Amino acid sequence: MRDSLVRWLLVFVLLGATATPAGAQLEIDITDFVGKRTPVAIVPFGWEGEGVEAPFDIDGIIGADLSRSGRFRPIPERDMLQKPIASVDIDFDDWSILAVEAVVIGKITQTGANAYSVQFQAFDVFNRRQLVGYRMPASRDTMRRVAHRAADMIYEKLTGIPGVFGTKVAYVRATGREDDRNYSLVVSDMDGENQFIIMESTDPIMSPAWSPDSRQLAYVSFEDDVSTIFVQTLRTGNRIKVSSRAGINGAPAFSPDGRKLVLTLGGLDGNLDIHVLNLRNRNLTRLTTNRSIDTEGAWSPDGQIIYFTSDRGGSPQVYRVSVDGGRPQRVTFEGSYNARPRLSPDGKRLALVTLDRGNYRIGVLDLDDGDLLVLSTGRQDESPSFAPNSDSLIYATRQGRDGVLEMVSADGLVRQRLGSGNGDIREPVWSCLLYTSPSPR
Repeated sequence: MRDSLVRWLLVFVLLGATATPAGAQLEIDITDFVGKRTPVAIVPFGWEGEGVEAPFDIDGIIGADLSRSGRFRPIPERDMLQKPIASVDIDFDDWSILAVEAVVIGKITQTGANAYSVQFQAFDVFNRRQLVGYRMPASRDTMRRVAHRAADMIYEKLTGIPGVFGTKVAYVRATGREDDRNYSLVVSDMDGENQFIIMESTDPIMSPAWSPDSRQLAYVSFEDDVSTIFVQTLRTGNRIKVSSRAGINGAPAFSPDGRKLVLTLGGLDGNLDIHVLNLRNRNLTRLTTNRSIDTEGAWSPDGQIIYFTSDRGGSPQVYRVSVDGGRPQRVTFEGSYNARPRLSPDGKRLALVTLDRGNYRIGVLDLDDGDLLVLSTGRQDESPSFAPNSDSLIYATRQGRDGVLEMVSADGLVRQRLGSGNGDIREPVWSCLLYTSPSPR
């Protein structure tokens, strides 16, 4: 049995730590879509201010966001029979001829030296009515965020699902030669823009995890050849060492209220167990005491249950235990390998890595009926993370020798690949989504 545990750990390390040289900017390509993409029109926004052209392509960002969702097909500007800026100028018959189902119009107005007002409206062509309309303040630095916010609201009105275009993704990137490697913890917008490095090291970085307010990241660093868990604030760069106990410190994940971390700790004997760390007073609670390997803890949305991977039944499977302790209960029964559990924010589904016909792939388990849907198609897919709307997942896979990221809808109908052009990117985690309410129009 111990030999099987060693093999499992070896597979886990290989899946999580393999690295080749990496590039910089993430680029998104839709690689698979089942069904018809809905035609929409994103009319060029009007401009009132200094200069001939607006300082930012708001309508271009909205169109790109909707296109990248895989569910919509913005028509080319050259095919538009009209380009209205105001609602009174919309001729719904013209858009009906083009079989367009929704029209988005808008205007950017300069209100100061670096102050703007962005107004947009989306209309249902078939029913000839407004779906959504807002006016939002912006500066040059916030224009992209405002555009993503507008796309999110339009997407929600068209699909009934909250948009996630304004979210961020964190991941680990490795660069350099095999014997001279550099590791970076990177954060970028969901569309790959605004990429910046949170932390760099010549020692491995693993297991990034967002705080619920998306202001901090917890991660494991192997500085000085010792596994240590840090919590770092993105805005200031300040970081705090929260766990550097003897042996293994790994797999941190924030509780839904941000006050605790679930950790995997192993003493000098290397036996791994699930613990919960109170970040305020540093009190530590041990939840599992089995001689098996218990690791990769994840919180339920209500903060009352911890899901984790354990081989206590003879092979890696997902179990659950109350934060108050008690006897763990097995959750997965289909297949010989199910690991790395991650709950959807709505609490209805569990993402995991499953062994599917000899390949490690991403699956989603329906917690109500127990059905397991395999979503990915690679050979070494790992590290699933749900979007804050529970409708999509991001995970790591391989393209040749390169590590890349993929996004897939929870129903498996839309798949997108995020490549950096040249290199290895691993262990993605999707941020939460925080917005202030704009003014309706």
